Amino acid sequence: MHDTSGSALPVARLPRDLPLRGVTVVSCEQAVAAPFATRQLADLGARVIKIERPGRGDFARDYDETVRGMSSHFVWLNRSKESVALDLKDPSSHDVMAALLERADVFVQNLAPGAADRLGLGAAELRARWPRLITCSVSGYGTNGPLRDAKAYDLLIQSEAGLVSITGTEAEPAKTGIPAADIAAGMYAFSGILTALYDRQRTNVGTALDISLFDALVEWMGYPLYYTGHGGNAPQRTGTSHAAIAPYGTFRAGDGTDVVLSVQNEREWEAFCSIVLDDSNVSTDPRFATGALRVRHREELDRLIHDHLVTLTGEQFQARLERAAIAHARQRDLHSVLEHPQLSSRGRWRDVDSPVGHLRATLPPICMEGVEPRMDRIPAVGEHTEAVLAELGLSGRTSMIT
Repeated sequence: MHDTSGSALPVARLPRDLPLRGVTVVSCEQAVAAPFATRQLADLGARVIKIERPGRGDFARDYDETVRGMSSHFVWLNRSKESVALDLKDPSSHDVMAALLERADVFVQNLAPGAADRLGLGAAELRARWPRLITCSVSGYGTNGPLRDAKAYDLLIQSEAGLVSITGTEAEPAKTGIPAADIAAGMYAFSGILTALYDRQRTNVGTALDISLFDALVEWMGYPLYYTGHGGNAPQRTGTSHAAIAPYGTFRAGDGTDVVLSVQNEREWEAFCSIVLDDSNVSTDPRFATGALRVRHREELDRLIHDHLVTLTGEQFQARLERAAIAHARQRDLHSVLEHPQLSSRGRWRDVDSPVGHLRATLPPICMEGVEPRMDRIPAVGEHTEAVLAELGLSGRTSMIT
Protein backbone atom coordinates (compact mmCIF):
# COMPACT_ATOMS: atom_id res chain seq x y z
CA MET A 1 0.00 0.00 0.00
CA HIS A 2 1.37 3.43 -0.97
CA ASP A 3 0.38 7.00 -0.17
CA THR A 4 -0.57 9.50 -2.89
CA SER A 5 2.90 11.06 -2.95
CA GLY A 6 4.37 7.80 -4.17
CA SER A 7 6.61 7.18 -1.13
CA ALA A 8 6.20 3.74 0.46
CA LEU A 9 4.43 3.48 3.79
CA PRO A 10 6.16 1.43 6.52
CA VAL A 11 5.37 -2.25 6.12
CA ALA A 12 3.44 -3.60 9.11
CA ARG A 13 5.40 -6.19 11.09
CA LEU A 14 3.32 -9.33 11.10
CA PRO A 15 3.76 -11.96 13.82
CA ARG A 16 6.25 -14.59 12.69
CA ASP A 17 5.63 -18.29 12.93
CA LEU A 18 7.56 -19.90 15.76
CA PRO A 19 11.06 -20.79 14.52
CA LEU A 20 11.04 -24.42 15.69
CA ARG A 21 7.54 -25.27 14.48
CA GLY A 22 7.74 -28.60 12.64
CA VAL A 23 10.50 -29.97 14.90
CA THR A 24 9.36 -32.97 16.95
CA VAL A 25 11.12 -33.89 20.18
CA VAL A 26 10.52 -37.12 22.08
CA SER A 27 11.88 -36.95 25.61
CA CYS A 28 12.17 -39.62 28.30
CA GLU A 29 12.79 -37.00 30.94
CA GLN A 30 12.46 -36.35 34.63
CA ALA A 31 13.59 -33.91 37.32
CA VAL A 32 15.16 -30.65 36.04
CA ALA A 33 18.01 -30.74 33.50
CA ALA A 34 16.36 -32.45 30.51
CA PRO A 35 12.91 -30.89 31.08
CA PHE A 36 14.57 -27.47 31.25
CA ALA A 37 16.20 -28.06 27.86
CA THR A 38 13.05 -29.32 26.18
CA ARG A 39 10.92 -26.51 27.60
CA GLN A 40 13.18 -24.02 25.82
CA LEU A 41 12.57 -25.94 22.59
CA ALA A 42 8.81 -25.98 23.22
CA ASP A 43 8.81 -22.23 23.92
CA LEU A 44 10.17 -21.71 20.40
CA GLY A 45 7.55 -23.93 18.76
CA ALA A 46 8.91 -27.48 18.86
CA ARG A 47 6.44 -30.25 19.56
CA VAL A 48 7.71 -31.93 22.74
CA ILE A 49 6.24 -35.33 23.59
CA LYS A 50 7.14 -36.07 27.20
CA ILE A 51 7.24 -39.76 28.13
CA GLU A 52 6.23 -40.28 31.77
CA ARG A 53 5.76 -43.26 34.05
CA PRO A 54 2.11 -44.29 34.34
CA GLY A 55 0.52 -43.14 37.58
CA ARG A 56 2.79 -40.62 39.30
CA GLY A 57 4.68 -39.56 36.18
CA ASP A 58 7.84 -37.47 36.37
CA PHE A 59 8.91 -37.56 40.02
CA ALA A 60 9.41 -33.78 39.93
CA ARG A 61 5.60 -33.60 40.07
CA ASP A 62 5.92 -34.56 43.74
CA TYR A 63 8.74 -32.23 44.83
CA ASP A 64 6.27 -29.91 46.54
CA GLU A 65 2.62 -28.85 46.41
CA THR A 66 2.98 -25.08 46.59
CA VAL A 67 1.35 -24.14 43.26
CA ARG A 68 -2.27 -24.93 44.15
CA GLY A 69 -1.25 -28.52 44.80
CA MET A 70 1.23 -28.78 41.92
CA SER A 71 5.01 -28.80 42.20
CA SER A 72 6.73 -25.46 41.59
CA HIS A 73 9.51 -27.30 39.76
CA PHE A 74 7.10 -29.08 37.43
CA VAL A 75 5.12 -25.92 36.67
CA TRP A 76 8.37 -24.11 35.83
CA LEU A 77 9.71 -26.80 33.49
CA ASN A 78 6.84 -28.42 31.61
CA ARG A 79 4.50 -26.00 29.89
CA SER A 80 3.68 -26.51 26.19
CA LYS A 81 4.44 -30.25 26.28
CA GLU A 82 2.32 -33.33 25.54
CA SER A 83 2.40 -35.99 28.26
CA VAL A 84 2.29 -39.63 27.17
CA ALA A 85 2.27 -42.25 29.93
CA LEU A 86 4.22 -45.38 28.98
CA ASP A 87 5.74 -48.24 30.95
CA LEU A 88 9.02 -48.46 29.06
CA LYS A 89 9.77 -51.83 30.68
CA ASP A 90 6.67 -53.32 29.06
CA PRO A 91 7.68 -54.86 25.69
CA SER A 92 4.45 -53.59 24.13
CA SER A 93 5.71 -50.02 24.60
CA HIS A 94 8.59 -50.65 22.18
CA ASP A 95 6.32 -50.36 19.14
CA VAL A 96 5.04 -47.02 20.42
CA MET A 97 8.54 -45.66 20.98
CA ALA A 98 9.61 -46.87 17.54
CA ALA A 99 6.62 -45.19 15.91
CA LEU A 100 7.36 -41.96 17.79
CA LEU A 101 11.06 -41.99 16.98
CA GLU A 102 10.33 -42.74 13.33
CA ARG A 103 8.68 -39.30 13.16
CA ALA A 104 10.99 -37.48 15.58
CA ASP A 105 13.81 -35.07 14.90
CA VAL A 106 15.27 -35.21 18.40
CA PHE A 107 15.33 -37.78 21.20
CA VAL A 108 16.29 -36.60 24.70
CA GLN A 109 16.77 -38.76 27.77
CA ASN A 110 18.10 -38.32 31.28
CA LEU A 111 17.29 -41.78 32.60
CA ALA A 112 19.47 -43.49 35.22
CA PRO A 113 22.97 -44.52 34.01
CA GLY A 114 22.70 -47.45 31.60
CA ALA A 115 18.88 -47.46 31.56
CA ALA A 116 18.52 -46.14 28.01
CA ASP A 117 20.75 -48.90 26.63
CA ARG A 118 18.85 -51.56 28.57
CA LEU A 119 15.58 -50.27 27.12
CA GLY A 120 16.91 -50.27 23.56
CA LEU A 121 17.07 -46.46 23.56
CA GLY A 122 20.85 -46.01 23.52
CA ALA A 123 22.25 -43.43 21.10
CA ALA A 124 24.21 -45.92 18.97
CA GLU A 125 21.23 -48.22 18.46
CA LEU A 126 18.82 -45.41 17.65
CA ARG A 127 21.13 -43.62 15.25
CA ALA A 128 21.95 -46.84 13.42
CA ARG A 129 18.23 -47.23 12.78
CA TRP A 130 17.45 -43.54 12.12
CA PRO A 131 20.59 -41.73 10.86
CA ARG A 132 18.85 -38.32 10.75
CA LEU A 133 17.80 -38.55 14.39
CA ILE A 134 19.54 -36.27 16.88
CA THR A 135 19.98 -37.94 20.26
CA CYS A 136 20.80 -36.07 23.43
CA SER A 137 21.82 -37.88 26.61
CA VAL A 138 21.88 -35.80 29.79
CA SER A 139 23.74 -37.50 32.63
CA GLY A 140 25.43 -36.64 35.89
CA TYR A 141 29.06 -37.30 35.00
CA GLY A 142 29.11 -38.42 31.36
CA THR A 143 29.27 -41.82 29.70
CA ASN A 144 32.72 -42.85 30.95
CA GLY A 145 35.13 -42.23 33.81
CA PRO A 146 35.11 -43.47 37.41
CA LEU A 147 31.88 -41.58 38.32
CA ARG A 148 29.93 -42.67 35.24
CA ASP A 149 27.39 -44.69 37.26
CA ALA A 150 27.25 -42.43 40.32
CA LYS A 151 23.98 -40.81 41.38
CA ALA A 152 24.13 -37.16 40.53
CA TYR A 153 21.73 -34.77 42.24
CA ASP A 154 22.32 -31.05 41.82
CA LEU A 155 23.87 -30.53 45.27
CA LEU A 156 26.26 -33.44 44.70
CA ILE A 157 27.43 -31.97 41.39
CA GLN A 158 27.81 -28.51 42.94
CA SER A 159 30.03 -30.14 45.56
CA GLU A 160 32.13 -32.19 43.14
CA ALA A 161 32.62 -29.22 40.78
CA GLY A 162 33.79 -26.96 43.63
CA LEU A 163 30.91 -24.48 43.49
CA VAL A 164 29.93 -25.10 47.11
CA SER A 165 33.53 -24.44 48.22
CA ILE A 166 33.44 -20.84 46.93
CA THR A 167 29.80 -20.03 47.76
CA GLY A 168 28.64 -18.79 51.14
CA THR A 169 30.43 -16.84 53.83
CA GLU A 170 33.90 -17.11 55.25
CA ALA A 171 32.44 -19.11 58.14
CA GLU A 172 30.40 -21.61 56.15
CA PRO A 173 30.04 -22.86 52.55
CA ALA A 174 26.65 -23.05 50.86
CA LYS A 175 25.00 -24.40 47.76
CA THR A 176 23.37 -21.95 45.39
CA GLY A 177 19.69 -21.20 45.94
CA ILE A 178 18.82 -22.50 42.46
CA PRO A 179 19.78 -25.85 40.85
CA ALA A 180 22.80 -24.43 39.06
CA ALA A 181 24.16 -27.74 37.75
CA ASP A 182 20.79 -28.80 36.36
CA ILE A 183 20.24 -25.44 34.69
CA ALA A 184 23.76 -25.40 33.23
CA ALA A 185 23.32 -28.86 31.71
CA GLY A 186 19.86 -27.99 30.45
CA MET A 187 21.13 -24.90 28.65
CA TYR A 188 24.01 -26.80 27.03
CA ALA A 189 21.57 -29.53 25.94
CA PHE A 190 19.31 -26.83 24.46
CA SER A 191 22.12 -25.07 22.59
CA GLY A 192 23.64 -28.40 21.54
CA ILE A 193 20.33 -29.54 20.04
CA LEU A 194 19.96 -26.26 18.15
CA THR A 195 23.50 -26.66 16.82
CA ALA A 196 22.78 -30.25 15.75
CA LEU A 197 19.57 -29.21 13.99
CA TYR A 198 21.49 -26.53 12.08
CA ASP A 199 24.24 -29.00 11.19
CA ARG A 200 21.67 -31.52 9.95
CA GLN A 201 20.34 -28.92 7.54
CA ARG A 202 23.76 -28.97 5.84
CA THR A 203 24.63 -32.67 6.14
CA ASN A 204 21.23 -34.42 6.30
CA VAL A 205 22.73 -36.52 9.12
CA GLY A 206 21.91 -36.41 12.82
CA THR A 207 24.35 -36.74 15.68
CA ALA A 208 24.64 -37.92 19.28
CA LEU A 209 25.03 -35.31 22.02
CA ASP A 210 26.45 -36.24 25.41
CA ILE A 211 25.81 -33.56 28.06
CA SER A 212 26.74 -33.99 31.71
CA LEU A 213 25.85 -31.84 34.70
CA PHE A 214 29.45 -32.10 35.90
CA ASP A 215 31.01 -30.91 32.63
CA ALA A 216 28.49 -28.08 32.36
CA LEU A 217 29.14 -26.77 35.86
CA VAL A 218 32.92 -27.15 35.59
CA GLU A 219 32.70 -24.91 32.52
CA TRP A 220 30.86 -22.33 34.62
CA MET A 221 33.64 -22.61 37.21
CA GLY A 222 36.14 -21.20 34.70
CA TYR A 223 37.19 -18.01 36.52
CA PRO A 224 37.69 -19.67 39.94
CA LEU A 225 39.59 -22.56 38.36
CA TYR A 226 41.95 -20.23 36.47
CA TYR A 227 42.30 -18.06 39.58
CA THR A 228 43.27 -21.11 41.63
CA GLY A 229 45.41 -22.85 39.03
CA HIS A 230 47.51 -19.81 38.21
CA GLY A 231 47.31 -17.88 41.47
CA GLY A 232 47.90 -20.76 43.86
CA ASN A 233 44.99 -19.96 46.18
CA ALA A 234 41.28 -20.46 45.68
CA PRO A 235 38.98 -17.40 45.80
CA GLN A 236 37.75 -16.84 49.33
CA ARG A 237 34.09 -17.17 50.24
CA THR A 238 32.94 -13.62 50.78
CA GLY A 239 29.13 -13.69 50.75
CA THR A 240 27.97 -11.03 48.32
CA SER A 241 31.44 -9.51 48.23
CA HIS A 242 34.01 -10.29 45.53
CA ALA A 243 37.33 -12.04 46.06
CA ALA A 244 39.21 -9.63 43.79
CA ILE A 245 37.26 -6.32 43.93
CA ALA A 246 36.41 -3.88 46.74
CA PRO A 247 34.14 -2.19 47.56
CA TYR A 248 31.78 -4.80 46.14
CA GLY A 249 28.74 -6.36 47.76
CA THR A 250 25.85 -5.46 50.04
CA PHE A 251 25.83 -2.25 52.06
CA ARG A 252 23.01 -1.15 54.36
CA ALA A 253 21.67 2.38 54.59
CA GLY A 254 20.64 3.88 57.92
CA ASP A 255 16.98 2.92 57.39
CA GLY A 256 17.84 -0.75 56.81
CA THR A 257 17.67 -0.73 52.99
CA ASP A 258 20.19 -3.17 51.50
CA VAL A 259 21.91 -2.01 48.32
CA VAL A 260 24.46 -3.99 46.31
CA LEU A 261 27.17 -2.00 44.57
CA SER A 262 30.36 -2.51 42.62
CA VAL A 263 33.26 -0.09 42.19
CA GLN A 264 35.24 -1.32 39.16
CA ASN A 265 37.99 1.25 38.53
CA GLU A 266 39.83 4.26 39.93
CA ARG A 267 37.51 6.82 38.32
CA GLU A 268 34.54 5.17 40.00
CA TRP A 269 36.43 4.91 43.28
CA GLU A 270 37.09 8.65 43.34
CA ALA A 271 33.46 9.42 42.46
CA PHE A 272 32.24 6.99 45.12
CA CYS A 273 34.28 8.76 47.79
CA SER A 274 33.49 12.34 46.76
CA ILE A 275 29.78 11.92 45.92
CA VAL A 276 28.46 8.87 47.77
CA LEU A 277 30.55 9.14 50.93
CA ASP A 278 30.86 12.94 50.62
CA ASP A 279 34.49 12.59 51.72
CA SER A 280 37.19 12.91 49.03
CA ASN A 281 39.90 12.26 51.63
CA VAL A 282 38.96 8.56 51.66
CA SER A 283 40.10 8.16 48.04
CA THR A 284 43.66 9.21 48.98
CA ASP A 285 43.88 7.12 52.16
CA PRO A 286 47.03 5.00 51.65
CA ARG A 287 45.16 1.88 52.81
CA PHE A 288 42.78 2.20 49.86
CA ALA A 289 44.96 3.78 47.15
CA THR A 290 44.73 0.85 44.70
CA GLY A 291 42.30 -1.93 43.96
CA ALA A 292 44.62 -4.54 45.45
CA LEU A 293 45.01 -2.48 48.65
CA ARG A 294 41.26 -2.06 48.96
CA VAL A 295 40.81 -5.83 48.78
CA ARG A 296 43.61 -6.34 51.35
CA HIS A 297 41.96 -3.86 53.73
CA ARG A 298 38.37 -4.84 52.88
CA GLU A 299 37.23 -5.13 56.51
CA GLU A 300 38.45 -1.64 57.39
CA LEU A 301 37.00 -0.22 54.17
CA ASP A 302 33.59 -1.80 54.72
CA ARG A 303 33.50 -0.48 58.28
CA LEU A 304 34.37 3.04 57.07
CA ILE A 305 31.65 2.92 54.38
CA HIS A 306 29.12 1.72 56.97
CA ASP A 307 29.97 4.65 59.22
CA HIS A 308 29.25 7.07 56.35
CA LEU A 309 25.96 5.41 55.40
CA VAL A 310 24.24 5.34 58.79
CA THR A 311 22.86 8.84 58.27
CA LEU A 312 21.38 8.08 54.81
CA THR A 313 18.09 6.51 53.82
CA GLY A 314 18.07 3.89 51.11
CA GLU A 315 16.58 6.40 48.69
CA GLN A 316 19.33 8.95 49.43
CA PHE A 317 22.01 6.26 49.14
CA GLN A 318 20.77 5.15 45.71
CA ALA A 319 20.39 8.76 44.52
CA ARG A 320 24.06 9.40 45.33
CA LEU A 321 25.09 6.19 43.55
CA GLU A 322 23.13 7.36 40.49
CA ARG A 323 24.90 10.74 40.53
CA ALA A 324 28.28 9.05 40.82
CA ALA A 325 27.43 6.57 38.01
CA ILE A 326 28.22 3.63 40.29
CA ALA A 327 26.64 0.30 39.32
CA HIS A 328 24.19 -0.76 41.99
CA ALA A 329 20.99 -2.71 42.65
CA ARG A 330 18.44 -3.31 45.36
CA GLN A 331 18.93 -6.57 47.20
CA ARG A 332 15.37 -7.80 46.75
CA ASP A 333 13.51 -10.68 48.30
CA LEU A 334 11.41 -12.87 46.01
CA HIS A 335 8.12 -11.17 46.94
CA SER A 336 9.61 -7.95 45.62
CA VAL A 337 10.88 -9.65 42.44
CA LEU A 338 7.35 -10.89 41.71
CA GLU A 339 6.26 -7.24 41.56
CA HIS A 340 9.44 -5.94 39.92
CA PRO A 341 8.72 -2.85 37.80
CA GLN A 342 11.18 -4.00 35.14
CA LEU A 343 9.10 -7.13 34.56
CA SER A 344 5.71 -5.41 34.59
CA SER A 345 6.76 -2.45 32.42
CA ARG A 346 8.13 -4.78 29.73
CA GLY A 347 5.11 -7.08 29.76
CA ARG A 348 7.14 -10.10 30.85
CA TRP A 349 4.22 -11.99 32.44
CA ARG A 350 1.76 -14.36 30.76
CA ASP A 351 -0.98 -16.70 31.98
CA VAL A 352 -0.38 -20.42 31.40
CA ASP A 353 -3.14 -23.01 31.66
CA SER A 354 -2.67 -26.08 33.88
CA PRO A 355 -4.67 -28.83 35.58
CA VAL A 356 -5.22 -26.40 38.47
CA GLY A 357 -6.22 -23.40 36.37
CA HIS A 358 -4.36 -20.41 34.98
CA LEU A 359 -0.95 -19.62 36.47
CA ARG A 360 1.27 -16.59 36.03
CA ALA A 361 4.61 -17.31 34.33
CA THR A 362 7.46 -15.23 32.98
CA LEU A 363 8.23 -15.16 29.28
CA PRO A 364 11.41 -17.02 28.22
CA PRO A 365 14.50 -14.81 27.98
CA ILE A 366 15.10 -15.33 24.24
CA CYS A 367 13.38 -12.35 22.63
CA MET A 368 13.00 -12.59 18.85
CA GLU A 369 11.54 -9.77 16.80
CA GLY A 370 8.00 -10.56 15.74
CA VAL A 371 7.84 -13.82 17.71
CA GLU A 372 5.51 -14.43 20.64
CA PRO A 373 6.84 -17.47 22.53
CA ARG A 374 4.57 -20.44 22.99
CA MET A 375 3.08 -20.51 26.49
CA ASP A 376 0.71 -23.48 26.32
CA ARG A 377 -0.79 -25.73 28.96
CA ILE A 378 1.12 -27.68 31.62
CA PRO A 379 -0.08 -31.28 31.14
CA ALA A 380 -1.49 -33.77 33.58
CA VAL A 381 0.19 -37.19 33.64
CA GLY A 382 -0.70 -39.02 30.43
CA GLU A 383 -3.06 -36.28 29.28
CA HIS A 384 -2.15 -36.84 25.62
CA THR A 385 -1.57 -40.60 25.62
CA GLU A 386 -4.73 -41.63 23.78
CA ALA A 387 -4.50 -38.82 21.25
CA VAL A 388 -0.88 -39.62 20.41
CA LEU A 389 -1.56 -43.37 20.19
CA ALA A 390 -4.45 -42.64 17.84
CA GLU A 391 -2.20 -40.46 15.73
CA LEU A 392 0.25 -43.38 15.49
CA GLY A 393 -2.51 -45.85 14.65
CA LEU A 394 -1.93 -47.70 17.94
CA SER A 395 -5.13 -46.96 19.84
CA GLY A 396 -6.27 -49.35 22.55
CA ARG A 397 -2.87 -50.53 23.76
CA THR A 398 -3.61 -50.12 27.45
CA SER A 399 -1.19 -52.64 29.05
CA MET A 400 1.84 -50.44 28.44
CA ILE A 401 0.32 -47.44 30.20
CA THR A 402 -0.91 -49.08 33.41
